[in-house]
Amino acid sequence: MNKVRAGAAEAVADIPDGASLAVGGFGLSGVPEVLIRALYEQGTNGLKVVSNNCGVDGRGLGILLSAGRIARVTGSYVGENKEFARQYLGGELEVELTPQGTLAERLRAGGAGIPAFYTPAGVGTQVANGGLPWRYASDGTVAVASPRKETRDFAGRPYVLEHGITTDFALVRAWRGDHHGNLVFRRAAANFNPLAAMAGRVTVAEVEELAEPGALRPDQIHVPGIYVQRVVALTVGQAADKPIEKRTVRP
Repeated sequence: MNKVRAGAAEAVADIPDGASLAVGGFGLSGVPEVLIRALYEQGTNGLKVVSNNCGVDGRGLGILLSAGRIARVTGSYVGENKEFARQYLGGELEVELTPQGTLAERLRAGGAGIPAFYTPAGVGTQVANGGLPWRYASDGTVAVASPRKETRDFAGRPYVLEHGITTDFALVRAWRGDHHGNLVFRRAAANFNPLAAMAGRVTVAEVEELAEPGALRPDQIHVPGIYVQRVVALTVGQAADKPIEKRTVRP
């Protein structure tokens, strides 16, 4: 039951080229930076990433993106990542944009063993009708477009069918975790981390504080250890490295 690994490099060593990867974080909050950096350093390529956003230039998933290691992104927010926009519009990157709440539920559903569900989000738009550009050609035309999705009425209201998401691996960051893989997230860092942890067939968690078994009360735990296969304890410096995407101060 001891799921603690010696370091991040060991924990991600078997993630192969072309793997699908659910990654926690929102903006720069709760991003598994150490695991992402380890994946970058081992040279893994052709990744299919599911994450709310793809980091920013030089941080988070932006490190893998700028190195050309990501082939496809399923997400809900492009943000201010200029390299992401360049690769997408230049036909180098396939992107499936999904409403944020739908993405959250697709990850949760996948983790709960639910293959699909109906939601009103996106009805009457290209999300349901198809035609969203997934990949552009080099001349700016649409090379791959999203397909039309099944819709159905419930109580007189239309809904669109969305499929649950499961991935080969998941990378998440938690505030506290124990040797059994039970995880606790703090404040905004909870965001997509619990959902990504559920969706991964093999989930790797970097934790800022490693607790002894039994130290976490059951009612504190956000993700039970059944969803987590590997735990990496961060150093004090790694745990303290928390960049702010937009720093706002008073004059």
